[in-house]
Amino acid sequence: MAKRRTFNREFKLEILRQLNTKSVVEIAKENNIHPKIIYKWKDEFEKNHGRAFAGHGKICKLEAELAQSQRLVGKLYAQVDFLKKASEMLKARLAEERVKRS
Repeated sequence: MAKRRTFNREFKLEILRQLNTKSVVEIAKENNIHPKIIYKWKDEFEKNHGRAFAGHGKICKLEAELAQSQRLVGKLYAQVDFLKKASEMLKARLAEERVKRS
């Protein structure tokens, strides 16, 4: 089985730049790439040109930091909720003890 070829971001952007002056079929033949791949790259770039071709499915650094911060916020909300419930439970028990002592 043939090894799958990979293309870096710069190569993909150069291919897309060539679309201004050449057809997809011409570019595909010159670079030994299937035209569907070029259309896929074009679509990906048009949907989100800033983050297109980030590479190997890795989330960009800022997105990773944001996700980590959101997980931390969720964890802290859960802890605060737990502590509120525990505090209410302790207040109720304390009130019961005061009533028993009286």
